[in-house]
Amino acid sequence: MATLELYSKGASVWIPDPEAVWVSAQLLQDYNPGEKQLFLQLSNGEEVHYPAVSPTDLPPLGNPDILEGENDLTALSFLHEPAVLHNLRVRFLDYSSIYTYCGIVLVAINPYDQLPIYGEEVIDAYSGQDMADMEPHIFSVAEEAYRTMIREEKNQSIIISGESGSGKTVSAKFTMRYFAVVGGAAQQTSVEERVLASNPIMESIGNAKTTRNDNSSRFGKYIEIGFGRKGDIIAANMRTYLLEKSRVVFQASAERNYHIFYQLCASRELPEMRSLKLDAPEHFRYTNQGGEMQIPGTDDVLDLERTRNAFIVLGVKPDQQMELFSILASVLHLGNVNIQASGRSSDRSYIDADDRSLAVFSKLLGVEGPQMAHWLCHRRLAIGGEMLVKPMSGQQAVEARDALAKHIYGQLFTWIVQRLNSALRTQKEQATSFIGVLDIYGFETFDRNSFEQFCINYANEKLQQQFNRHVFHLEQEEYIREELAWSRIEFSDNQQCINLIEGQMGLFDLLDEECRMPKGSDENWVRKLYDQHLTSKPHPHFRKPRMSNSAFIVLHFADTVQYECDGFLDKNRDTVFEELINILKASQSELVAELFQQQGNVSVANGSIRSGKKAHREHKLTVGFQFRQSLQMLMDTLNSTTPHYVRCIKPNDLKEPFMFDPKRTVQQLRACGVLETIRISAAGFPSRWTYEEFFSRYRVLLRGPQSQEQAMALCRQALPQLIPDPDQYCFGKTKVFFRAGQVALLERLRAERLRVAAVIIQSGVRGWLTRIRYSRIRWATVTLQRYCRGMLARRLALTLRYTKAALVIQKTYRMVAVRQLFLMIRQATITIQAFTRGTLTRRRYRLLVAERAAVLLQASVRGWLARQAYKRVRAAVVFMQCCVRRKAARRQLLKLKTEARSVERYRELNKGMEVKLMQLQLRADQEARESSALRETLHAEREAATAELEALRVTIQKLESQKHEKPPACPVISEKEVEERRRAEEKASQEILQLTQEVEALQREKDTFSKEREDFSARLLEQEEAQKERVREAVTQASAALRAELDEERRKYQGLLREFTRLEQRYDNLREMSLLTERTRGHRRTDSTQSLSLETLSPSPTPLSPQSLTPLSLSPFPSAFPSPEEVRRVSVTSPCLERRVSVWSSETPMDQLMEKMDVAKDPAVKMRGEDLAHAYDAVRVANKFLESQLCSQRSQREEELEALRCQLGQAISGSSSSAAQQQVQELLEAREQECVRLRRELKELRNTVTLRRLLTQVPPSALTTQGSCPYRQKPATVTGLLECRKRDETKLIKNLITDVRVDSALSLPPGLPANVLFLCVRQADCSGDQARARSLCSAAVTAMKAALKKHSNDVDMTTLWLKNTCLLHDLLTQHSPKQTLDSEDMVPLATDLSDLIRALSDLCIQAYQQLLSITETRLQNIIVPAMLESENIPGLSGAAAKLVGSRKRAGSDPRIVGGDAPTMASVLRELGALHTALSHQALPQTLMEQAFHQLIYLISASALNSLLLRKDMCNWSRGMQIRYNVSLLEEWLRSRGVQAGGAVATLVPLIQAVQLLQAGKKTEADAQALFQTCTALSGQQIVKILTLYTPHSDLDERVTLNFIRIVQGLLKGRSDGHLPQLLMDVRRVFPVTFPYLPPPVLQAEQLAIPDSLKISFLRRA
Repeated sequence: MATLELYSKGASVWIPDPEAVWVSAQLLQDYNPGEKQLFLQLSNGEEVHYPAVSPTDLPPLGNPDILEGENDLTALSFLHEPAVLHNLRVRFLDYSSIYTYCGIVLVAINPYDQLPIYGEEVIDAYSGQDMADMEPHIFSVAEEAYRTMIREEKNQSIIISGESGSGKTVSAKFTMRYFAVVGGAAQQTSVEERVLASNPIMESIGNAKTTRNDNSSRFGKYIEIGFGRKGDIIAANMRTYLLEKSRVVFQASAERNYHIFYQLCASRELPEMRSLKLDAPEHFRYTNQGGEMQIPGTDDVLDLERTRNAFIVLGVKPDQQMELFSILASVLHLGNVNIQASGRSSDRSYIDADDRSLAVFSKLLGVEGPQMAHWLCHRRLAIGGEMLVKPMSGQQAVEARDALAKHIYGQLFTWIVQRLNSALRTQKEQATSFIGVLDIYGFETFDRNSFEQFCINYANEKLQQQFNRHVFHLEQEEYIREELAWSRIEFSDNQQCINLIEGQMGLFDLLDEECRMPKGSDENWVRKLYDQHLTSKPHPHFRKPRMSNSAFIVLHFADTVQYECDGFLDKNRDTVFEELINILKASQSELVAELFQQQGNVSVANGSIRSGKKAHREHKLTVGFQFRQSLQMLMDTLNSTTPHYVRCIKPNDLKEPFMFDPKRTVQQLRACGVLETIRISAAGFPSRWTYEEFFSRYRVLLRGPQSQEQAMALCRQALPQLIPDPDQYCFGKTKVFFRAGQVALLERLRAERLRVAAVIIQSGVRGWLTRIRYSRIRWATVTLQRYCRGMLARRLALTLRYTKAALVIQKTYRMVAVRQLFLMIRQATITIQAFTRGTLTRRRYRLLVAERAAVLLQASVRGWLARQAYKRVRAAVVFMQCCVRRKAARRQLLKLKTEARSVERYRELNKGMEVKLMQLQLRADQEARESSALRETLHAEREAATAELEALRVTIQKLESQKHEKPPACPVISEKEVEERRRAEEKASQEILQLTQEVEALQREKDTFSKEREDFSARLLEQEEAQKERVREAVTQASAALRAELDEERRKYQGLLREFTRLEQRYDNLREMSLLTERTRGHRRTDSTQSLSLETLSPSPTPLSPQSLTPLSLSPFPSAFPSPEEVRRVSVTSPCLERRVSVWSSETPMDQLMEKMDVAKDPAVKMRGEDLAHAYDAVRVANKFLESQLCSQRSQREEELEALRCQLGQAISGSSSSAAQQQVQELLEAREQECVRLRRELKELRNTVTLRRLLTQVPPSALTTQGSCPYRQKPATVTGLLECRKRDETKLIKNLITDVRVDSALSLPPGLPANVLFLCVRQADCSGDQARARSLCSAAVTAMKAALKKHSNDVDMTTLWLKNTCLLHDLLTQHSPKQTLDSEDMVPLATDLSDLIRALSDLCIQAYQQLLSITETRLQNIIVPAMLESENIPGLSGAAAKLVGSRKRAGSDPRIVGGDAPTMASVLRELGALHTALSHQALPQTLMEQAFHQLIYLISASALNSLLLRKDMCNWSRGMQIRYNVSLLEEWLRSRGVQAGGAVATLVPLIQAVQLLQAGKKTEADAQALFQTCTALSGQQIVKILTLYTPHSDLDERVTLNFIRIVQGLLKGRSDGHLPQLLMDVRRVFPVTFPYLPPPVLQAEQLAIPDSLKISFLRRA
């Protein structure tokens, strides 16, 4: 009972309510002992009086607000029903948290909605974490069971219970999925896949729709998942309990039969299903009774397809599946068999011979139809040693038919379970331990309860008893561990109820006794119950209903249930007649005959067979007896394991998402034992604090000197003064224990002490503030007085100064005023005179102007009159002319009309028009010709005129000379000659003028054409530029898309490579195991080093790995070969690659040896070739997909070019002349021909390259046969090489790679082994021995791979071989014959090593992935403690502790404390080791940036995921610590210069999450600021952090629901591209790209080879 002092004014209490079960109220006044009622105020403001006659009647107290939404119910200060209900409601509705701890129990509320909290990233977040640190989750329980099993090597059990529709099956599925992922590594193996594949099968045949659940499990199952020594799943086994066979023949309203029947009916149209003769479910009696044929949101066809795929995974062939479906279909047809009554009193029955349903039933099962019809209506009796056949009534025949249907379905169900178990077993090894998952029905109570509910509730009674004892045992263990002086805790035990059911003369015993009676009935059994448990020995848990004599009542631990006795005996017997079984035994179907071979000893819970012989009756087992046996076996199994409990709660019956019904929830809490856990915990000391936590929280209540080291002594000294009753607390070794309510009392005392201290502080602060205020007021007063006096003095001086100034101003003003008056009068006088003179002058001017205007007007009028007279005369003349001309026109019009009426005239006109058109055309042509001729004539005439002018000049000169010599006689020129000469000159001048005009016109036309040509050229150039820009943009976009696709393909390929490496490692491990097995059997084996050397020396032209099939475009190195798309195409479609794939599936010598030695192979080893083939198929499909995309893009680009070409042609036709069009068209045709020619040459080159590559892929044996080629390339002469003889190759590989010591290898110059190997390969190639060069290079690749496996956990050695692999790859690529050489002096290799270059590329990826894997493994366990838990800022979080510490669960690992706890120095130390190793080997900076980008992403994602799942980390002080830790990491990255590769950017989500913890979270402005700041976080992550935010001290407050809703409203409008997931994917891998850095020309003289390598046998060449 809580302390009475806590019932004070303002305290929160809970009072009962008929609707909400419990409602919160507040005390309006203090409670004093002896008062009869309490004055309360409800949450809605209503005041009520609550009766409290005695202290025991006081209502339960409410918990402090800081405990609202606590993730563990046992951490509440007051443990009672209303507190539990309220906490579950707050977490479910306000925080959307469906999981809550209640001690060792996980309470799971069905949300009826899909939540993104079950992805692989969530599994990774919970894997390896402590249950007490993480938010409640089904994965947390699974992880706790898995870790306890691995650590203690003890079997575990997870008991999942709840009523129908509460989510038991889903919880069990997620639990098994967690084990499949954690126990089967990242990729599911065959066992994990089969375990998960069993779920859809069991759901189809064992689940059905009920009124409470659409997918209710109508059976109980216990799945044992076996684990090996390494924690991997190796086997599984399933046990089932109490299948509800009565559902096969009867369904209540709004319910369905088992899902498989409706799936078969829905798939009846499939070709393989037509032989089953199925119809719609409405036409079958066994499927139409409930009236529900379809479940909303489900597709029965897809469900059947999923079931069939699961059967295939489990090894059930399609023909066996069809046999199963035939048996199931026969059950449906059996229900439609029409049994008719006959006889006088209907004591006989018969079936028509032509009954279609019976015929189909007989055909499907392969039995005789007449025999089945006969024995369905008759039975055989043994009387006096004779066998008699007795007919049955119609009702008895129907019951026999239904019993047969139930028996067939039960046998089939058992067979399927056995087949599943055989498929889940493995012969690899024996399981060392197992984890059992129990998915069993919860406590059930309906309006009518029958035999099934009786068995279910009996099972829950047994489980509840086991649960109570386990909880009690854990409580006592805690007290013993802390060495408490405790008394035995009393708890309610339900052993009496169990004895009533299973004890001697109990319900089951009396039921079995009545079943053995020849004429036993349900009524006789009920009367025996009344006599035994009511009359003779009254039992406290047995009652009789008042209004019924055919029912009884049992008082279970959860509720009182009334059972109707009708049908108890028949369901308990579950009999079927032997004659019907014999008919089924003789079936032609092997499966049907196999189901019924065991006649009397059928599987558990499958009933018995009624025979006519009395000898067999003693061996019958009733259903109740079998169920008790199986339940006892289950209890023995559970008692031998460590149990973990999951209680599923159904929040409402409407199946609405996130709707909470308190009545239904409380009913289930009482039934599932959650409240019983609280009662047991509350009976002892539910509140537990370590002394350090108690000291940190309540140090204000302690007296005397305080130090953390004396916390225990101070607690022991102070508690007796704080809590007078010593029975309310107890001191342990490490903790102090309190009874219920005492923590609230301490909280009240602490609050009171803090209030008193606050009052003292406030009084001192207020006095200090008052004194400060008085001093400031006094100082202000003196200052004001000083300023006032000064102001008055200054004001007096200013007044005197103003007076003197006023006198001066007055004097000056008066003088100015008089002067201005004088000047104004003078100016006015002058102005008047001027205006007067102006007026007189203007008057005279106006008179002169008027006279001039009058004269002008007279002249204008007279002229106008004369013109008017002239116009009238001219108009009259014109009118006369018009009349005369009109008359003549009319005459001409009449004449034309007459001519127009004649047809010939019309034709002549048309003919004339045609002729005119032709003439005009001819004339235009003629004028063009004449124009050209005129130009020629003009030119000729100009030349002739020039010549004539010269001749005339000569003649004139001659005449002048003659004139001077003697005067000539004057020629007599006639006038006619003069006139002709004048005419000729005029004609010539006219022609010259005409020609000049034509020349000018032609010049203008030429200028116009030139201008148009320039415009067209400019327009054409603009269009070409625009087209180039569009093509450039299209190419840029296509390049970006291809680059993104290439990165994605590179990532997928590297993932396949990682999977291949894992499979190869598994194969090596299995080989070592087989070798070890053979060695133990006495076989002699060679030394491992010898086998390794033999393996390295085996020349392989193509390494046995799918890397050789990898397209070059997926290589992390830049492609050094031409046409990567062609390479991809060849690598996918080349027929020689099929031979390579066949190599994978062929048996290796090791496999043959294992077969000879009779060594069992691992199924995974057998599937190795198939896995590699699947990986190759995946790569091939991806390459084909890329090729199709490139083809489509190429065709699309050609279409775009064609469209641009058409647009260009249209622009040319619209903006240029015909000559320009022709010119451009010719240009385009020329370029198209050039493109065709280039394509043809490119195709020929590609064919040549393809042929060359195919030739290089021919095996060496094929090459040797072609060695008689007449042409062979002459070896090149290169100096500065190293020669390794054939016999020294093994020694070179051994001393340089395989057997080199670690210290010697790390002391070598970076890349020395690669340089030595390359010089040796180069020398062999230059000497013409290509086979030796290839063999040496292949052996080096194999040895490097072996060296990487040998040092799989060494960062330095892995980095060393990564450097050498990359360097050797670059050297071979640089000197490849397909590579463009960097200089003319460099001689390429004659040997084609392209396949080995690809193998080196893949080996680089493997080394890089191994390097990251080593570092990730070292970081995995220290990321969360270092980033989140370490306190690098001392004292920040130690000032105040959490109100209630988390209670440690059984099996949790002890937390690392003190100096051993990982800190940021540990993380930086690991990163520094990696950086040192990379820097020591001089690896490229870009590669280092990529490596740290991947590692920092892992750190950020792991830390953020853990932060999102840990409530204790979501507070202000912890955010400060995390931000400081992140800053240390950022500073380290910048100091090492590796921040440019995106490593810092991956920390942004974590930084923003920390800022969210530190920012204000109260007002709408704060919400807006958070929305704008947290751009890298998804909406779910922001809401989750706000929901988990927990105040770390009394100065902080929780985030209100109103604020969270405001943030959610802002987040709805944000489309930031975030996926709808809560956690980050820690498994995300960024693809790596190795930079191609061609090394300088290498000479042997430049190498400093130490003597420790022992390779002095190499000779310089």
